[in-house]
Amino acid sequence: MKNFKDTLATFANIKNIKEIKLFNGNGFESGHILNKPGAQGSIKLYNHLFLVFGELNTNAAIEGLNLYCEHVEDAKKNPGKHPNIDRLLDIIKTKETLKIKII
Repeated sequence: MKNFKDTLATFANIKNIKEIKLFNGNGFESGHILNKPGAQGSIKLYNHLFLVFGELNTNAAIEGLNLYCEHVEDAKKNPGKHPNIDRLLDIIKTKETLKIKII
């Protein structure tokens, strides 16, 4: 079974990314992830989803959960502890699509 650390090693470099902003269907910002310690794994993963899917839709959210590996179970048991995983779970539940802007 793959783990998150090994998965991250396969993603593109994120050194030029300051932040990822997410927008709902009405164009309003619905979230962001700053490129800082503790969030760099999510920056790498969300950037990967952007490169593959161009947006956060149900298929991207399913793939994202697969890529978060062992952290998904902890997120399900502890809502709020992993907000970037919670967001993907919400997308699957609501079928909402979020636009991604890489800054």
